[in-house]
Amino acid sequence: MFTGIVEELGRVEKIVKKDKGVQLHIKAKRVLEDTKLGDSICTNGVCLTVVDLSGSHFAADVMHETLRISTLGTLRTNESVNLERAMLAGGRFGGHIVSGHIDGVGTIKSIEDNGISKLFTVSMPESVAKYTVMKGSITIDGISLTVSGLERDEFQVSIIPHTLSNTVLSLKSPGDKVNLEADIIGKYVERLMGFKSDEAQKKSNLTANFLAENGFL
Repeated sequence: MFTGIVEELGRVEKIVKKDKGVQLHIKAKRVLEDTKLGDSICTNGVCLTVVDLSGSHFAADVMHETLRISTLGTLRTNESVNLERAMLAGGRFGGHIVSGHIDGVGTIKSIEDNGISKLFTVSMPESVAKYTVMKGSITIDGISLTVSGLERDEFQVSIIPHTLSNTVLSLKSPGDKVNLEADIIGKYVERLMGFKSDEAQKKSNLTANFLAENGFL
């Protein structure tokens, strides 16, 4: 589990092709301070497992499915990526609950000056839109952000200078693709309501006539 507070910008050192995907080698510093083999590092919003480690880089395997449904498949050597270690139980919870399992890929439609901040308008697929609410949380490339504007298939977020200068958003332009993860709370609510609907349907079928016709009355 992550919080969506990016700790540092890493750099893709090399990409090694494998039969079932690729292995990313990423240069980093801060996120490696207490990291061990098998630990998780959120990379542009995608939870990856550390399979190799040194003082200045880590490697992670990325399967074909992950490459297909995220922007990791378009990464290039020397490209910067957002990095965050898994949340410590006793640490500060500065963002929101981020699983590192993205729900879809969006496209930056526009970037506008908005006082001291930048207003990003981002398109989103239905898999993200149905969980997105005004003033709710959304994750863009692993960054915890607050929805400030919302339409059926797009949303807006205001990016303050600190976030802009310390994440890959400073390198983005209209037309660029980004990984999106909706707030997990909405998914649990949807699942719970689905079960309630099933139960209600079952109850509605159990009538006195049904019981009589089947010999129970």
